[in-house]
Amino acid sequence: MGYLTRHAFPTRWNDNDQYGHVNNTVYYEAMDSAVNAWMMAHGGLDPHGAVIALCAASSCEFHAAASFPEPLEVGVGVERLGSTSITWAPAILRAGESEPIASGRFVHVFVDEATRRPTPIPDAMRAAIGRSLTD
Repeated sequence: MGYLTRHAFPTRWNDNDQYGHVNNTVYYEAMDSAVNAWMMAHGGLDPHGAVIALCAASSCEFHAAASFPEPLEVGVGVERLGSTSITWAPAILRAGESEPIASGRFVHVFVDEATRRPTPIPDAMRAAIGRSLTD
């Protein structure tokens, strides 16, 4: 899987659960943060703007465990680019490695902030994804 970017994900002491590994909810936080950071930095998303991206669905498959203080990364990939939605394919990876220890899926639907009705993906976002996929 090619990624638009790999976002640093430094684990924290409190990320470990009682089983001694990073808790599954922390992976969701890291993936959500990395995807939204990419959209804001590269696609022009303004979380307080007229068009926002709402998460309509998410899932994650866990392949291996990690623990603090292990440095991890989030790979931000795209599975599908629709007319009003993007299906992201984020992954949690050990720093510098290519095999994910967790594979996620986030569906963001772009909506009018006021009406919450679907609206086309903004041109700047579509162009940023297109540029990144061809780089």
